[in-house]
Amino acid sequence: MKILHVQRIGGIGGSERHVLELLPALRTRGIDAGFLGLDDTSAAPEPFYAALAERKVPFDRLPCPRDLDPRLAAGVIRVTRAVRPDVVHTHLIHADAYGALAAAHTRAVLVSTKHNDDPFRSGKARHLEKLLTRRAARVICITEALARFNRDVVGLPDRKLTVVHYGLDAPPEPWGPPGGPDLSAETPVLVAVCRLVPQKGIDVATEALVRIREKHPAAHLVVLGEGPMRAELSELATTRGVADAVSFPGRVGDVASWLRRAAVVVHPARWEGFGLALLEAMLCERAVVATSVSSIPEIVVDGETGLLVPPDDAARLTEAVVALLGNPTRARAMGEAGRARALEEFSVERMAERTTVVYEEALSSSRR
Repeated sequence: MKILHVQRIGGIGGSERHVLELLPALRTRGIDAGFLGLDDTSAAPEPFYAALAERKVPFDRLPCPRDLDPRLAAGVIRVTRAVRPDVVHTHLIHADAYGALAAAHTRAVLVSTKHNDDPFRSGKARHLEKLLTRRAARVICITEALARFNRDVVGLPDRKLTVVHYGLDAPPEPWGPPGGPDLSAETPVLVAVCRLVPQKGIDVATEALVRIREKHPAAHLVVLGEGPMRAELSELATTRGVADAVSFPGRVGDVASWLRRAAVVVHPARWEGFGLALLEAMLCERAVVATSVSSIPEIVVDGETGLLVPPDDAARLTEAVVALLGNPTRARAMGEAGRARALEEFSVERMAERTTVVYEEALSSSRR
């Protein structure tokens, strides 16, 4: 079985991490899995391809500087014809569009993975998605919540939807020194791993930190990630008087070391496709305080592996974090339970096995 995965690449986020875990696991199972990257030339795609090469996954690359490009469409068809895959597996809207065109020209079976419930998908974009899905044999949703969103909001046919959770066996390997602020061992550290965008709710975490420090004056929030809101969030921290208690070190060389350093991992997202940072925290045996939105309740079990709070509610976020900072024994127990749940329910092997079944079903339905 030969599979060609297609995705637009501008860095390494959740969907890219998913591909980096999935493709080597598929190849271990005897599936000839390769990759075609549509490069966002305004971003930084190189680290992704370095990671793909390290995992010995074959790949091709094409520049994708804009949304619509007839030359890119021709290029995707050309590469797909050369690869001659049984299945074209697309990720996110750019690949869905170009991949569907290539699959139609090469008679490959089309499978698409939906990675998020971004609000833009409930607008006009849903009409394009419904049109593209007519060509797809199967649509993979990474959580049950996302399957409901695709059925009820986007309007995709339920008979084509199937759920395959992300899989992760270990937190990310270090590629350099930890980086970040130099904090004393006694500092209660709150860690967030996310892009600096409105979706992730770091503004809410900053507001909560003001109240958290009333109970724990030394508490420090470390946000690992980059994004367009960095200046805005820094200004908010200054305005709220906690500039010295919030750090934005950007992309650091050892995320896992910071997760293990955390007293609590916070994830106050407003919506979430999956949240690999949650699995990373659980694998590092850390209790999580997150919002009860989208897929998060499928990952974090409230009261068992962490605490869930409403979105955009700094008071409830404060209450949950303070409760765990004040009870380290409970936080440790939640971290241990989180690791056990991550290894049992969200392994890479389980993800690869379920994805293989989807390919077999897609090929079978296509033959019929």
